[in-house]
Amino acid sequence: MSRLAPLGFAGENLRFGDTDNLWARKGSEGPVLAFAGHTDVVPTGPEKNWTHPPFDPVIRGGYLHGRGAADMKGSLAAFITACERFVGQYPDHRGSIALLITSDEEGPAQHGTVKVVETLEARNEKIDWCLIGEPSSTHEVGDVIKNGRRGSLHGYLTVHGVQGHVAYPHLAENPVHSVAPALDALASEFWDNGNDFFPPTTFQITKLEAGTGSNIIPGECVVHFNFRYCTENTAESLEERVVAILDRHHLRYDLQWHLSGRPFLTDKGALVSASQNAIRTVTGRDTELSTSGGTSDGRFIAPTGAQVVELGPINATIHKVDECVKARDLDTLSEIYEQILIELLA
Repeated sequence: MSRLAPLGFAGENLRFGDTDNLWARKGSEGPVLAFAGHTDVVPTGPEKNWTHPPFDPVIRGGYLHGRGAADMKGSLAAFITACERFVGQYPDHRGSIALLITSDEEGPAQHGTVKVVETLEARNEKIDWCLIGEPSSTHEVGDVIKNGRRGSLHGYLTVHGVQGHVAYPHLAENPVHSVAPALDALASEFWDNGNDFFPPTTFQITKLEAGTGSNIIPGECVVHFNFRYCTENTAESLEERVVAILDRHHLRYDLQWHLSGRPFLTDKGALVSASQNAIRTVTGRDTELSTSGGTSDGRFIAPTGAQVVELGPINATIHKVDECVKARDLDTLSEIYEQILIELLA
């Protein structure tokens, strides 16, 4: 807030559980353009494998090195510098500028953006446009922006058998053998064709665990799986189809579900147009709209009716050892953010 307060932003610290969040806003009228991002990062992996200490930011060869440089503290810095220049040039801009910053995005995402959005909704404080600084670019800054994301549905399956000695299989029931045909059916199932905005829904087994010893038929088999699904399906329809396949194979099982987020899409509108125009103005290039990749906190913001776009630096090194970003790319990104402010609020 030391950089934002002099610009006229009022900061509100929102703590839920052990998570600190910031909602900072300049202006009291609509429309509201919110920049959203996170300060938390994924684990470093073995620090001995890093060329530079992961939490000692250093610029070498034109690159800013460090965990979070690209995902996504670089974007947070670009938010602030863009706001500084824009407010300096347009002190009486229309509408409001806001920043929604959380420290719970890479983790369980239970007390971060989702709780801030609930707070804003409870007091009828609406975000019209939300720009998330996730690293969306592939080869050059702004060549790809994410205007939507697939939904993510997790399944936690436990198949029950009867434990026994491997030499006496007639006295036992192997749940691995029982579930294998069902897993094959799930893996080969046609879920949908996707559509103009989303690739087809995918099913992936993420964990398969059973057994207690070499001479023991296991008594249960644990299977975790995930759907990344498009708008041709719903979480409910996928759950029903999975249960039907499992029941067709006469399994004894328990199944729990966790919905990480439903798919969302910002097709056309002011934010997509402003982002495309800003990238073209600053870099001279056209941009590709994409819904690929994982989930983001946009899944909590889009259901409120906000237009949501993800635009950030190149994602080639995110979550990797020696994460880094071109320093000049952050300057370019800041200029793009500033131009989006101009397009929407000047």
